[in-house]
Amino acid sequence: MAFVLFLSVFLIAASGLIYELIAGALASYLLGDSVLQFSTIIGAYLFAMGIGSYLSRFIERALVARFISIELMVGLLGGFSSTILFLAFTWTTSFRLLLYGMVLAIGILVGLEIPLLMRILKERFQFKELVANVLTFDYLGALGASLLFPLLLVPHLGLVRSAMLFGLINALVALWSTFLFRDQLPRAMAQRIGSFVVIALLIAGMFFGQAITDTADAALYSDDVVLTRTTPYQRIALTRWKDDYRLYLNGHLQFSSRDEYRYHESLVHPAMASRPGARRALVLGGGDGLAVRELLKYPGLESITLVDLDPEMTRLFKTHTLLRDLNKDALNSPKIRIVNADAFPWLQSSRDLYDVAIIDFPDPNNYSLGKLYSSAFYRLLSRSLTEGGLAVVQSTSPMFARQSYWCIVATLKAAGLKTYPYHAYVPSFGEWGFVLASRQDWSPGGQLPEGLRFITTAQMHALFEFPPDLAPVPAEVNRLNDQVLVRYYDREWREIVR
Repeated sequence: MAFVLFLSVFLIAASGLIYELIAGALASYLLGDSVLQFSTIIGAYLFAMGIGSYLSRFIERALVARFISIELMVGLLGGFSSTILFLAFTWTTSFRLLLYGMVLAIGILVGLEIPLLMRILKERFQFKELVANVLTFDYLGALGASLLFPLLLVPHLGLVRSAMLFGLINALVALWSTFLFRDQLPRAMAQRIGSFVVIALLIAGMFFGQAITDTADAALYSDDVVLTRTTPYQRIALTRWKDDYRLYLNGHLQFSSRDEYRYHESLVHPAMASRPGARRALVLGGGDGLAVRELLKYPGLESITLVDLDPEMTRLFKTHTLLRDLNKDALNSPKIRIVNADAFPWLQSSRDLYDVAIIDFPDPNNYSLGKLYSSAFYRLLSRSLTEGGLAVVQSTSPMFARQSYWCIVATLKAAGLKTYPYHAYVPSFGEWGFVLASRQDWSPGGQLPEGLRFITTAQMHALFEFPPDLAPVPAEVNRLNDQVLVRYYDREWREIVR
């Protein structure tokens, strides 16, 4: 009996933390800036739990019945929370209000659970034993949830089904409580029927979870959704309109198949054409294999190391027939070594040297990405280049995020590199910026491979010329402990949206 009671505490604690993690992950997927989203959601959730704990003092009668009712409400609200929020993001203009309203509501209910359960159990255990065991199982539940969430739940169930699974756990705790405390329940059968109804709703929700997610995705994107994946790192979506395929990460467009060749030719060939003796290349980010595709046009390259954080990203672009067609099966080349790791610590531990490094990270819209545009990171990058080695960094738009672009240039300079900014027009994005960097002097030129659709030898010099409206503006260096780039980027793109 004691074990079952404290198992209930463990499951309640795990469920409460899972709802909190789901809200934070979903908000970071949809709103960006994971540090801000997780910080404010955790703060709001803990505040709400405090309110719930305070309110528990006003519940004086029928404690078991109230506890069971709260479990069922937590199960329903928490279980369907991600479903409601996914759909609300596409269909309402009050997403943030609903998000924090739901976080507060779930937090208050979760805050009521443990104080009520302790009062219910106080007749069965000594006070010191009760407090010690309840808090022990409460913290163990939190640990279990924090491990399960990134390792099993998100990769295998996704956010919608994960929420419903733990809603189901809350409902099952309510159901077995009707048997554990039946001597304290005057209307146990009514409580059991209510529990079975909630359990049935959540099982139905799990069964239709993928359909619900597909509906949200279809509403979020204007084109047909070909595939979606939720990973511990991001939400991947591929859409199609006629012969145009578009990749989105966390709702942000990464490429359009109609014009991505302009971006990737500009990213790779100015550096590679000027390094005819290059033997080893490094690609950081770029898990879609499109930059690798361009590198493979140079037969002199002996090896390419691709470092991308998300194994699902590289797996998709290595195995999915449609995606393999886009990158010309680049990720299955015998020259490729794929490493799934965070580029920062990987670069810190690597002792290999590369003739060319292609840095193809998403834009710095949060602090997790901003560290990959910092002076500390670029110093590591410089250390990984051979004598005369070249690095190229995708650097957002010098037109729409002008100060952000020149901040990246300033940061590369602060890392001791000579910089050669350039830009190209990509219809899906507009004017887009890159920075070539080296420890030595450099000038554009060299022999381009055959079959390019955008870059030509005659046109290459023009990429390095900036008209007055794209010219340099003052910008601070983006340092690891003060990521001004993320603030620049957020401000400039918000102004565009307005």
